[in-house]
Amino acid sequence: MAVKLRLTRMGAKKHPTYRIVATDSRARRDGQYLELVGTYAPVGERKVRVNEEVALKWLNNGAIPTDTVRNLLSEAGVMKKFAESKSKKAN
Repeated sequence: MAVKLRLTRMGAKKHPTYRIVATDSRARRDGQYLELVGTYAPVGERKVRVNEEVALKWLNNGAIPTDTVRNLLSEAGVMKKFAESKSKKAN
């Protein structure tokens, strides 16, 4: 099973909010997911909330983030911590 970190759309019409979730790559966009990683609200004041422990757990287990989720995780500083942890394991 290939796991991806991707966005699931929530919220009202013309006022979306998104959940960042870990899900099977074959599942529907708004279907069942394995675990909630964070939230993203692009409308109004742009807010990104990420549970770093959960995100790092899935990244270390081989989950592949989509391009948008990778940008959001980079903005939250998670991708930097992931790269540091990988370089420590290599040494």
